[in-house]
Amino acid sequence: MSQAELCPDEESVTLSALLAQLAQRPEADLSIDDLVGHFGARAFGATLFVFAIPNLLPLPPGSSTVLGMPLLLLAPQLACGKSEPWLPGSIRRRIIARSALANVYQRIGPWLTKVERLTTRRLAFLFGGPGDMLIGLICTALAAVLILPIPLGNLLPATAIAILGLSLVHRDGALAVVGYLTAAISFGVLVLSGQVVMAAVNRLLIWLGVLGI
Repeated sequence: MSQAELCPDEESVTLSALLAQLAQRPEADLSIDDLVGHFGARAFGATLFVFAIPNLLPLPPGSSTVLGMPLLLLAPQLACGKSEPWLPGSIRRRIIARSALANVYQRIGPWLTKVERLTTRRLAFLFGGPGDMLIGLICTALAAVLILPIPLGNLLPATAIAILGLSLVHRDGALAVVGYLTAAISFGVLVLSGQVVMAAVNRLLIWLGVLGI
């Protein structure tokens, strides 16, 4: 079943509710396979959101690289038109502590619920087929940026991926447009940052040349 073919009961369940169910599970831990299966037909959008959103929270250095790797596996599949996400067994068997998931939900749950009150199915032409593939393509490029060791460089890409993932879950075209704009800003900032770094390196080389070093 594709995301566009959800039954009415599935449509009525928000992502925040699905996350709350996971956070309240009696089991101490759950696997990535459990996580993907729990989201059902909306697994692509939900997993893009779930792996992107922790990058907006205070995390140890290098965490964005770890979290970005699943995104680099998932987003290209969406770009290629896959209907269901595939992950290698080594990743699907990895365990997530329920306490860690509950901690993340406690931080993002309240504002996610507020955002979801504003979402609705609209601008449907932005989804399905080429629309989903375009989101996958953009998220692939953003995930590639996300894993780079750029100080604070993960915030905008992660925000864009999270918004686009959420738009897929709720089939909200207005939210997708916000995600596209955030992605454009992210790429613009990356290009500008690269130009600033190159200019600084050129100035340093000129300065070293003047000193004869």
